[in-house]
Amino acid sequence: MPCSHHQPFRPRPVMPRRRSNGGPRIAVIGGSLTGPAVALMFAQAGFSHVNLYEATPAGTTLGGGLISLEHSSLGILDQAGVDQDEYVHVPSETIWQTPVKDRVLGDPVRRVYPGRFTTWTQLHDALTRRVPNDLVTTGARLTGLTAHRGHPLLEFAEGFTVSADVVVFADGRASTGRRLLDPNRRLRYAGYVGHRGSLGFNPTAMVDFWRLEPCPGVQFNIAPIPGGADWTFYLNAGPGEYTRMFGAAPRQRLFAQPRHVGGTARAHVDGNAVWHLPEPFASAVHCTASRTAFPVMDIEPPTQMVWPVGDGFAVLLGDALAPVRAHTARGANNGFEQGDGLVTALCQHLRHDADLGNALSGWQRRYLPAAVAAVRLGPVIGGRLGLGVSPDADSANLVELTV
Repeated sequence: MPCSHHQPFRPRPVMPRRRSNGGPRIAVIGGSLTGPAVALMFAQAGFSHVNLYEATPAGTTLGGGLISLEHSSLGILDQAGVDQDEYVHVPSETIWQTPVKDRVLGDPVRRVYPGRFTTWTQLHDALTRRVPNDLVTTGARLTGLTAHRGHPLLEFAEGFTVSADVVVFADGRASTGRRLLDPNRRLRYAGYVGHRGSLGFNPTAMVDFWRLEPCPGVQFNIAPIPGGADWTFYLNAGPGEYTRMFGAAPRQRLFAQPRHVGGTARAHVDGNAVWHLPEPFASAVHCTASRTAFPVMDIEPPTQMVWPVGDGFAVLLGDALAPVRAHTARGANNGFEQGDGLVTALCQHLRHDADLGNALSGWQRRYLPAAVAAVRLGPVIGGRLGLGVSPDADSANLVELTV
């Protein structure tokens, strides 16, 4: 049975099941943050047949910028044995929200964030150090999902297949799982870009997260990281401008790596820094050598999280289910909370013979509303900040300066 169409999930009648040692065969797709965390939680909960598949080959250098983790996520990681000292550089809960006028900082307003700040790189390293190597297959690019002899069958571009009972798609914004299971929900460009950079020094000796807001359509976030600081500069850009800066349309290039950030993109960001940011922040941006970027994307809210595949199931969680705007601070948090709930639900099947379909139905009922709310919140926040332009418009009217 190909999984190329939207199929509503309805739990089957409860049937007697013989418990197998180690529980169902679980295939986790995606090796960013949510995938390794879920695989680790399954393994620690006593599931013996868990495997993690990541498309990126082993040894590939990966990295990412600032992320925020709420206390619920921090608690989940604590329970998984991931020590906060490994990924929380500065134990601050403070965000300084600061207006900027004529490149002069106004009076900052202190906001308290219910959690801590880290970076993708720090957290990914802490997670992957704990996932047993024999559970992980890298360089495995999923291309298809069918039902074979009653079980989900995963097909990989490298020419091998894997049979499972439960497939967990945690493969991010560009999710292959979402394309296979829920193809009518497609990403659409929101009209602005998050430009990112990491510094080898801390320009103001900051110990908290700072958010500078010069005017509608411009926001600059910066926070300390080990050995320096990490910044994200949000600027409006039409789809044509994004393509000129990064060599591909937003939906084709969901993450612009350093090799994609050329002179046009650097001049655009440096010019806006000079125009909008006070010193020393403008100089910090200008001297940042290695930069990345991501187009901010939207999607229709999900209507389900679980799909039957033969007698087994496939699920979407985290950004694979519902990519959210970074301003919601819910991307990693959604993934960890949904993953923790999924492990809890399947533990009832493993330990007490609960019907697998009904356990997944209860999990979906518990976590789907929060995912829907987070997707809807992003455009509301963006609108308040003046971030985003019409998908059909270019941004010739936006500030473009060179230095």
